[in-house]
Amino acid sequence: MKKEKKKRLRRLAERKDRRHSIRDARRPTFTGRITVTASGVGFVTPEPGENGETSPDIFIPPQFLHGALDGDKVLVRLLPERPEDAGEERGPAGRVEEILEEKRQTVVGELLAGRVVRPLSKRLHGDLELTGPLRGAQRGDWVKLKLIRGEEEEGHRGKILSTLGRAGSVKGDLDAVCAEFDLQPPYTPEEEEAAMQLEIRPMEREDLRRRFTVTIDPIDAKDFDDAVSVAPGKETGWVEIGVHIADVAAFIAPRSPFDKAAAKRAFTAYLPGRTLPMLPRALTAKLSLHTGEDCPAHSVLLQVDKKTGQVMEFRRCHSLVRINRRLDYEVVQRVLDGEPAPEDWPKTLLTGVRKLAAVTGAMRRYRMKTEEFIDLAMPEIRVLCDENADEVKGLARKIQRESEFLVEECMLAANSAVGAELGQIGVAGLYRVHPEPDPEKLEEFNQTVSESFGLHPGDLSNRRLCRQFIESLPDDPRRPVILSQLLRSMPRAYYSEKPELHFGLGKNRYCHFTSPIRRYPDLLVHQQLWNYDLKQRTRSGAALAAVAADCSAREENNDNAYFAATDRLKLRYLAEQLEKTGENFYEGVIAKVTSGGLLADIPAIGIYGFIPRENLGGNFSRRDGKLTDPQGRRQYRCGDFVYLKLSQIDPVRGAAEFKPVSR
Repeated sequence: MKKEKKKRLRRLAERKDRRHSIRDARRPTFTGRITVTASGVGFVTPEPGENGETSPDIFIPPQFLHGALDGDKVLVRLLPERPEDAGEERGPAGRVEEILEEKRQTVVGELLAGRVVRPLSKRLHGDLELTGPLRGAQRGDWVKLKLIRGEEEEGHRGKILSTLGRAGSVKGDLDAVCAEFDLQPPYTPEEEEAAMQLEIRPMEREDLRRRFTVTIDPIDAKDFDDAVSVAPGKETGWVEIGVHIADVAAFIAPRSPFDKAAAKRAFTAYLPGRTLPMLPRALTAKLSLHTGEDCPAHSVLLQVDKKTGQVMEFRRCHSLVRINRRLDYEVVQRVLDGEPAPEDWPKTLLTGVRKLAAVTGAMRRYRMKTEEFIDLAMPEIRVLCDENADEVKGLARKIQRESEFLVEECMLAANSAVGAELGQIGVAGLYRVHPEPDPEKLEEFNQTVSESFGLHPGDLSNRRLCRQFIESLPDDPRRPVILSQLLRSMPRAYYSEKPELHFGLGKNRYCHFTSPIRRYPDLLVHQQLWNYDLKQRTRSGAALAAVAADCSAREENNDNAYFAATDRLKLRYLAEQLEKTGENFYEGVIAKVTSGGLLADIPAIGIYGFIPRENLGGNFSRRDGKLTDPQGRRQYRCGDFVYLKLSQIDPVRGAAEFKPVSR
């Protein structure tokens, strides 16, 4: 009976499709990759035309996805414009006509009762039915499936390829995230041993061991790939700031086995409680800038006007440095806050740290005045996790302080200097590009914050006005909500073989140079400069285009893996705390109002929680961007503070539902 119903529905759909095809045959078609959001709608970015012209993204309503999944290459036909859409700035809408290339071949999810698997990815909607044997998998296990695409009415199915671990355990959850996002596994013991055998390549080096030089890192840092020094400048009123980077290219030549392995990873992947390094750990330990040792480095020496903070000139060299002291952000911050220095600090160390802070503070003020960079720094709630103990220990709030700004300013200056030099010497590199915001998205943001928060941002494409708007935001829980929405209205930064604008920093030729142990774009720039310094052949810009695109894609994938792991472990921690202590009270700020309910930012735990309309305790309807009850006595709108308690958790997808409570 069920099969007959499906056949009947399929015949009806086919007739409907034929009618659509006849009626819409003359409407334009586009080819592109589809992105499916967590809410179930799609967006297709059309491929450039023959003359390089670009078309706006095409909105795909859920009913017109026609089985397409996130990442598929599709043929899309535009839908006719409807009168009710007049005045909307959503852009053109379309329907998927054909799936040209199926990107996703596997799915990771939790095995539920009834041979059903719930996908880990929020971009996959609906559970998958299993076909074939369970292969020893039990309910509550993470499993990896071979995806079997089905007819639209039947849905997709899956066949178990392997069992990944127990859902709810830290190791199992992290293994599932690694499998879903196809993160590269750790290096094998054999690879680690081979890395230890690498010998340093010869290079003439400048002796900088007499410079006062320190590393400043998180207290639990394992690798030390950058150090800073301070010395008298070459002119009166100048000071020399040295940025010394582990000389990774001295050990890893282009197209060598470990270069290819690093390129495949592109970045060190950081998950809560687990790090998957770009380079073998044995090699990074060998490369790191260790205290009291003579270390090969690649240095940028900046001559800075200590009064104005302007970088007057710079030069780059391969060097030999000696780290005087390993410092961490916590102890440096306490000193900068005016607390007494630790007893084992000599006077030269205290003087050097204070001088570094004073000069980098002036550098930051100079950048603020001349480049008008946009500061979107927000507090981050990190998961403290012990994979070996299978325990989420807690949550920690992290916000940038002066000690972090000190190091950041040095790295920004070095990256800018190297980017400028690449242009001067005509050597191709990878540049960090952040395009100007899309005017339509900025207009949408302006309208949202105007209606929801009573704020009028103005022209945010102007960095000065954007900075003024950010500085004017209220210093309360609404601020991170507004900043988060502003950040989402801006394009994502990416890597390019061509130097273009970095809108957020206000720089036009900016590259990454300072983290070659954990970022492949930095390592590649080091290799290019190594070859140039030895008068050897460097790679062309055309040859680097594919590398830039691959690094950009892998960076985004790593970020998504981090967010996926963080969301799941946070929710498991909340569930455990609820069970242990009964604590279930959170303050939130409404970030979005939909016809189905409210999305609230919960600052204390750093997640967004959904409040279904039925949990509001009344017959609410959406009007004028608000949810209002029939009598109009109660309403919810963006920016309102709400007090919530946890209602339901879906740890598989990293989603939580809440309900309002009276304080």
